[in-house]
Amino acid sequence: MLHRVAACLYRAEHNGMYYALFKRGGKQIRRSLKTTDRQLAERKLNGLREKVARLNTGAAANVPFSVVIKGRLKDGLAKTWLDIGTISLKPSSVFRREMALCAVASHFNGTVRSITTAQIEQWAAKRSREVAARTFNMELESLSLVMQYAVREGMILDNPAAGVQRMKLRHPKILIPGKDQFSKILDSLRNEPRSVESAYLVEFLGYSGCRLGEAVALTWGDVDFNKGTLTVSGGEQGTKNREFRTVPLFPALRRLLQDLRANLDHEPSHSGKVFLILGARTSLSSASTELEFPHFTYHSLRHFFCSNAIEAGIDFKVIASWLGHKDGGVLVAKTYGHLRDEHSTAMAKRMTFDAAAASEKKVQPPCKAVAKVLRF
Repeated sequence: MLHRVAACLYRAEHNGMYYALFKRGGKQIRRSLKTTDRQLAERKLNGLREKVARLNTGAAANVPFSVVIKGRLKDGLAKTWLDIGTISLKPSSVFRREMALCAVASHFNGTVRSITTAQIEQWAAKRSREVAARTFNMELESLSLVMQYAVREGMILDNPAAGVQRMKLRHPKILIPGKDQFSKILDSLRNEPRSVESAYLVEFLGYSGCRLGEAVALTWGDVDFNKGTLTVSGGEQGTKNREFRTVPLFPALRRLLQDLRANLDHEPSHSGKVFLILGARTSLSSASTELEFPHFTYHSLRHFFCSNAIEAGIDFKVIASWLGHKDGGVLVAKTYGHLRDEHSTAMAKRMTFDAAAASEKKVQPPCKAVAKVLRF
């Protein structure tokens, strides 16, 4: 039972917990203040009333969560957030967000204000058994971002998705081609006339650490043989973090680009594309299958670049800058740290000098012939 102790403030008889109870726009607001301290309860009550005062009680209260037509968002708060909240994202990322919200929309087809935490928890329990962890997390995150936007716009008091847990991701084993495998894949591609351009692209990805989109957007104006640098801009789509980066022309990378330039029939323009194809997925997959190798992907070539850099003793922070990571090498260390340990163990086997063993060689017992002379 609740007992009124002040205006809009009540105290539970059985546990002493304080509650807020008041009306806003004809709707009763009842919330636990989650404290048994009177002064703290009063401060929380004032904060809650200020928060409720910002609630929009007009037409915005009836805004639908989403309107989906032919698999695309056409209206509703989800569409509004998508248009406003994804301005800085690449088109491919915006599309993934939209597909995630379309999947969520079938479960929440009412107004934004009608969505409760219990409903979201029920959805999460069911959806987490239907799709992969990465898909579920994308849908949950997108839903939570829309609901948080509703909080900022005064449509709802709290984000009902805030407390729902993400699924743990299972990190698959990293497939990294060995140097011999990489060479054999290139040979296989070069032996097929239709895959020569694919061979160049695959070789470039293995030597530069670039993503596919960054590689196919590369122009000859990005290559500076005099300074020995390669500018990775990502073209119109941009890089993943929307920032340019400079990669050194490593010896193999310089040789490859010089070969590509020498094979041209004419002097390339500043804006001319280095690669004339947009991908080599089929050729790479076919070569891997033919050679009975694992199914290597574009990202396997990025891993190949990283493993070579680590074997060469390059610092994680430097590798991260070449890859376009902004975390100072944290992700590289987390992802490839075991390679550094394996390389260190292999190198340790070369440390064979032992002073004790050297001393034993100096005091070897004399041979039998010498022993007879000494006895005479």
